[in-house]
Amino acid sequence: MCGIAGIFNFNKQPVAHQTIKTMADAMAHRGPDGEGLYIDENMALGHRRLSILDISPKGAQPMASHNGDWVIVFNGCIYNYLDLRLDLKSKGHEFVSTGDTEVICEGLVEYGTTFFEKLDGMFAIAAWHKPSKTLWLSRDRFGVKPLYYYQQNGVLLFASEIKAFLKHPAFKVEVNLSALNEYFTFQNVFTYNTLFAGVTMLPPANTVKVNIDTPLLHHSWWDYDFTEPDNNISFEEATLETERLLANAVSKQMVADVPVGSYLSGGMDSGSLSVLASKHVDRLYTFTAGFEMSEVQGVEAGYDERIDAELTANFIKSEHYEQVLNAGDIKFALPKLVWHLEDLRVGMSYPNYYISRLASKFVKVCLQGTGGDELYGGYPWRYYRVFQSLNQKEFFNNYYGFWQRLTNDNEKKSLFQPAIFSQIKVEEPRKIFERVFTFNPKLKYSTAEEQIQNSLYFEIKTFLPGLLLVGDKLAMAHGLEERFPFLDNDLVNFAQKIPVKHKLGNLAMMKQMDENVLGNKKKVYSDFDDGKNVLRKAMKDILPEKIINRKKQGFSAPDESWYRGENAAYVKELLLGKNIACHEFIQPSFIEKTIYEHCEKRINHRLLLWSLMNFEWWCRLFLHNEKIN
Repeated sequence: MCGIAGIFNFNKQPVAHQTIKTMADAMAHRGPDGEGLYIDENMALGHRRLSILDISPKGAQPMASHNGDWVIVFNGCIYNYLDLRLDLKSKGHEFVSTGDTEVICEGLVEYGTTFFEKLDGMFAIAAWHKPSKTLWLSRDRFGVKPLYYYQQNGVLLFASEIKAFLKHPAFKVEVNLSALNEYFTFQNVFTYNTLFAGVTMLPPANTVKVNIDTPLLHHSWWDYDFTEPDNNISFEEATLETERLLANAVSKQMVADVPVGSYLSGGMDSGSLSVLASKHVDRLYTFTAGFEMSEVQGVEAGYDERIDAELTANFIKSEHYEQVLNAGDIKFALPKLVWHLEDLRVGMSYPNYYISRLASKFVKVCLQGTGGDELYGGYPWRYYRVFQSLNQKEFFNNYYGFWQRLTNDNEKKSLFQPAIFSQIKVEEPRKIFERVFTFNPKLKYSTAEEQIQNSLYFEIKTFLPGLLLVGDKLAMAHGLEERFPFLDNDLVNFAQKIPVKHKLGNLAMMKQMDENVLGNKKKVYSDFDDGKNVLRKAMKDILPEKIINRKKQGFSAPDESWYRGENAAYVKELLLGKNIACHEFIQPSFIEKTIYEHCEKRINHRLLLWSLMNFEWWCRLFLHNEKIN
């Protein structure tokens, strides 16, 4: 787990040593254990090292293949590297290190860049082929590890984090208004754009070729597919295979030459991983964040998960640590969080910042439960509101209405300043939303099962990447590697084949629901939490019954209450008044209205307020160069 950076000059000008060094050093938090550089005339690679596998100098990067043809920098972890190593040794390759980086080098010698497709793990790789003077960039199947690139005026920059680009003289910070429009629609960016004009994220399962003679040439080599379930799989068979594959995934992802721990909420996903991980170590480290709840009301009163987390921790006798967050913690974390996040995405993520900081004091690797909901149908209240649509157009109308998480298209004129509004295309987010589906010609819309398959595909292509990006950036802010056992190649391949009827327990009843009985429909949407049936059954014998049957809850602070109470003054201080940076883009009257409606309990605007505060700090840090402590 590391930070990588690089430069490719199409004009053949040599790369200055100091330039690539400062780019890599901008990500020192990702790799506090070492640094390395490689320059070959007009191409340079930079690396910051977080030592996880083979922590000796033999594992240092950049690393060259034994025949000298390939030089790579690599961020991530390859879980099947020992199997790949055995295959390569049988073909005559020799190894001097015990880590996974050397396996990638020798694999490229043997198989070329198709070797990326053999990797089971998380990775962002830059590989320089010296004989052909060609650079290859590649990213893992699921997009766990970030990799950005920027091409302008004959220069290609790439890095794990955008802040590395700030150190290059060719880079200028400007706002991508199209991405801004996306963000304030979805609280996410569904394209591979970012708020930084010209900065693009390399798509998952994508390899790009770069040399003097050709422009960037992309090759996409894998995608999710829920459209061909195996209807011959019984519920019992699906349960047993899920149990086996998840146990294998955890076993593979425990590989490390440093301590490994696990996040532990009160839910089933992190609880399952913690129980399975505890079988591989004498005493597992587990970590939970809770919240001070004295001023919290309503549904948020149940957001503190510490009691249920303690139940699982006691069950496995882990060495358990907790942090209690209060309303004041957002003010101190927000500038640092935005600086590290850079690429604003989903979620009220400052609790993630604090829990990863806590974990980093004890371990260098931490298991994370992200992915279980997206694979096994953990958001039934989302799927059920659209699956009785009659056709593709109606499906798009229903689902687009739901996923406008911050503002709908009719509000954009009052949201953006007139000069900004005149430059955006109000209809563009709808087109972007539909392209997620139409990109895959196999999707159909005629049955409830097909529409739920489409929902699973959409969320795993859009919502999950946002969660992964937030997880990576905020963990690496503290030099911590997160791993995701649910995103194991074999487990994902199998989970896609499980029929919807095995994942959702109330599917048959929902098909019969009378659409005209509105009250009944609303009750179903709000009360039903029947997803992940296969996973619940698979974990039944290893988790306490209370955890198995616990209602789905996200990891979120009680900010709806805090924005109306203890943090109300901070929200107004940050977003209203003179010299507010985001007012160049956002109308103050819109912000005033949003705060008023929230404080008066007319509308719960917690997601919108969070996003406005994030954007304000983004403008201060990246447009106005404001410094933080």
